[in-house]
Amino acid sequence: MNYLSAEGLSKSYHDKWLFRNLSVGISQGEKYALVGNNGVGKSTLLKILTGEIQPDGGTVVVREGIRLGYLTQQPTVDDNVQVKDVLFHESNEVARAVKEYEDCLHHPDVAPERMQAALEKMEEFSAWDYDAKVQEVTGRLGVPDMDKKFGELSGGQKKRIFLAQLLLAEPDLIIMDEPTNHLDLSAIEWLENYLSGVNMTVIMVTHDRYFLDAVATEILEIDRGQLFRYHGNYAYFLEKKSEREEMLKSEVEKARNLMRKELEWMRRQPKARGTKAKYRVDAFYELQQKASTDLRKERLELDIQEARQGGKILEVHDIRKSWGSQVVIENFSYTFKKFDRIGVVGQNGVGKSTFLDILTGRLKPDGGEVIPGVTTRFGYFTQEAVSLNPNHRVIEEVKEIAEFITLSDGSQISASKFLDNFLFPPEKQYTFVEKLSGGEKKRLQLLKLLVTNPNFLVLDEPTNDFDIDTLNVLEDFLEKFTGCLLLVSHDRYFMDHLVDQLFVFEGNGQIRKFNGNYTDYRAWVDDQKAAVEEKPVAQPKVEKVESAHSSKLSYKERQELDALVAEIEKLELEKGEETARLSGGSTDHAELQERAERIAQIDRLLETKTARWMALAERA
Repeated sequence: MNYLSAEGLSKSYHDKWLFRNLSVGISQGEKYALVGNNGVGKSTLLKILTGEIQPDGGTVVVREGIRLGYLTQQPTVDDNVQVKDVLFHESNEVARAVKEYEDCLHHPDVAPERMQAALEKMEEFSAWDYDAKVQEVTGRLGVPDMDKKFGELSGGQKKRIFLAQLLLAEPDLIIMDEPTNHLDLSAIEWLENYLSGVNMTVIMVTHDRYFLDAVATEILEIDRGQLFRYHGNYAYFLEKKSEREEMLKSEVEKARNLMRKELEWMRRQPKARGTKAKYRVDAFYELQQKASTDLRKERLELDIQEARQGGKILEVHDIRKSWGSQVVIENFSYTFKKFDRIGVVGQNGVGKSTFLDILTGRLKPDGGEVIPGVTTRFGYFTQEAVSLNPNHRVIEEVKEIAEFITLSDGSQISASKFLDNFLFPPEKQYTFVEKLSGGEKKRLQLLKLLVTNPNFLVLDEPTNDFDIDTLNVLEDFLEKFTGCLLLVSHDRYFMDHLVDQLFVFEGNGQIRKFNGNYTDYRAWVDDQKAAVEEKPVAQPKVEKVESAHSSKLSYKERQELDALVAEIEKLELEKGEETARLSGGSTDHAELQERAERIAQIDRLLETKTARWMALAERA
């Protein structure tokens, strides 16, 4: 079933076309990832699909009855609204149905027609287990206290609340812009599994390559104003994209060679006489358009000279830190060595950023010592672009540090040329910082950090707002970086490629040192869980000797397994009968309430008995 169709979409900004004549359709169960460089129009396309903005040309048609859910990068809500009012917004039809049903249950004098309508809505949205879903979604995403006011929350908490709001609304088609930003790794893995369900229909923009690979079944790329479609995962996309670009390069080169011959022919023909063949003239202009295709690709260039690093880099002795009654760090010690490449992982709110602030001297510990080496020069990339002055022009931000920048080979270039390497062309260098996009501010922040020639890089969520191509360049640079690297990132692909050791924040101030990358750590955690589950339980001595053909189940358990099959079938039959009676048009309030409560009771029994049956069947 087709959910959404978009035909001939075009959009321009400031006399520049983002894209022209794009067409896309999405059907039930399909999962699209939208990729492309920053500024090509990915978020704009999502906003057009949701109706938030109008295209300059083309149409978007959503199938009647299909409900869209949209997660934006920067949602807004009044600061005085409570978290629960955001989660269960009046636009959430499922939450409205549950609320109406509960109101009817708590008012015995409610009209029978209203009760019947409430029951039908509950059945329509399959909302009988909604409470359990609320607990799962809010728990997994780390949604804070429901009674808190929205203005008291951090940016990451707000994003998680809007994500929970979207999932609890249970839309037919989910449209998401960077859903993994501000989520911790466990929440990302849960969301990954949730969206991978067969009944989920998704179109999303994401730079998280593991997430993209796990969820997306097709990849849509916006490049040079066109939309290219790839039926496969991220690795397949990279392979086919490379083939497409090589083919384009060959076609343009061939067109340019042919263009020279055709140009001579055009010039030789008499201007005043209509002797030129029209078909050849038309072909000439088509050829001219192909030959003028710009094959240049803007690519970030990272190149700096690193400050010399001495033998002593950074020593940490028994540091402690608490915020009120919450212990963040408890007696942590470590001596940093040359070429250390360490990832910092843990749930949101356990103190990772506090830890980085202490190491870099921005924050004092409650106890213990942090002793940096004489030659250690930190480069600290934070989540917030606080180091940028919104009233400065871009070039002023760099010249404030240095007029000339020394590269790795010892040569020097001007601040303007360095900005050009960072994809800030001359015309952009005199733009005020406050007018830059989120991705541009992050890029400028990274540039300012590198200008200081650090030999100890501390990066706190550096992947937010960067496109995949920029992340690849940053990865290449960090792989060649010879100083120390300390990295906090929710991007598992990025972390796996760069770190060989982890500091794992386990809560209550405990920090585990683990040798390996994030995938190694997850495998270790799974092994630990499996070892606990497989640990043999001491059994009492039994005199009876079982035959060689005896199953793993006792005689009593085999009887229970056989009985469960019949009980489950009976319960399912009863549920069907009760549901049919509910829809039979009865107006007796007490009877309707009794049947609704029985259906809920049957659902609970079915869940319990099915779980028991599965456990016994697996052992048998």
